[in-house]
Amino acid sequence: MIPVNELSFEGNERRYLEECIVSGWVSSEGPFVDRFEKEYSSFIGRAHGIAVCNGTAALETALYALGIGAGDEVIMPSFTIISCALACLRLGAIPVLVDIEPEIWTMAVERIEEKITTRTKAIMAVHIFGNAVDMDKVLELARKHNLKVVEDIAEAQGSQYFSNERGSQWRACGALGDIAATSFYANKIITTGEGGMVLTDNDEYARKARDYRNLCFGKEKRFTHEEIGYNFRMSNLQAALGVARLEQVVNFMRIKAQLGEYYKKKLSGISRLKFMTSRSYTKLTYWVYALTLTPESGMTAEELMRRLEARRIGTRPFFQGLHTQPALKRLGLFGREEYLHTENAYTYGLYLPSGLALTEPKIDKVVEALKEALES
Repeated sequence: MIPVNELSFEGNERRYLEECIVSGWVSSEGPFVDRFEKEYSSFIGRAHGIAVCNGTAALETALYALGIGAGDEVIMPSFTIISCALACLRLGAIPVLVDIEPEIWTMAVERIEEKITTRTKAIMAVHIFGNAVDMDKVLELARKHNLKVVEDIAEAQGSQYFSNERGSQWRACGALGDIAATSFYANKIITTGEGGMVLTDNDEYARKARDYRNLCFGKEKRFTHEEIGYNFRMSNLQAALGVARLEQVVNFMRIKAQLGEYYKKKLSGISRLKFMTSRSYTKLTYWVYALTLTPESGMTAEELMRRLEARRIGTRPFFQGLHTQPALKRLGLFGREEYLHTENAYTYGLYLPSGLALTEPKIDKVVEALKEALES
């Protein structure tokens, strides 16, 4: 079986984990947490990094830091993981959806303004599969309507966006909005197994995020709590793994780019497929190697994935639209809303084996199995 994600550990992962065990620092008080926060925030280009236990917690903490609360609306793409909506709902806020750009699967920025109301407080720009949202347009809308901007960079660690804000330059995804959140789940380019981080340049947002992830302990009397917070802390063990992975990030990005170009070359002659692409404003770091079937193929992604599984090739489906999620519909969200591009992406999209342990010979096997599956 060629799995959809396979890790390889060739750096200081074992050494740093053993250091945690030998020293006894395995909780969130250990020194690797502070080191990881500083080094990862520097990698993105942010003044502050606040490490948390997972990406969903990072999104919630980021929204809390911005002051998002009951009745506030947060605009986000219909095509994303449910975590984005859950982060809003846990704070009493309301997720409001826009459709996506069909070629790159990020939110259709031109559809945002029509969803802005007097209750809108923030735009959540979710960078998808390594592709960047058109952030200059998002930031322009945010200024016009006095909104905050949250970036979700879980799938775009290392990707860059060419911005005309503060001078024309390439800037890391995560360094553009008011605050950013990321995940370090096992399939991410930088992983801590589970884990996440909030990133910002704003001192007050950073303070609020640190309080929220640590139960909002009192400053003078520790066990007097003026605000409600949660235990979203990252352990020293997780952070140690993150530091070791971050040391290798340049090589990881090189590998991802090399394998992405190889996939593109091998798939280019298959007429019923469209391999992922990007816009000129993005320097794409492949998080995954994604493709869509054309409607003319006469096949859905679900059927293709079944055929590939029979040939021992791991795949994953695209996101199901938030507007179709039963759990969210039962809460009375989204009514009869329809998002055609999101629905098409879910019907026809999937991604192929994409882990850092992937090799060109394995890609050859994937592509051969893919051709057989399309013809069978």
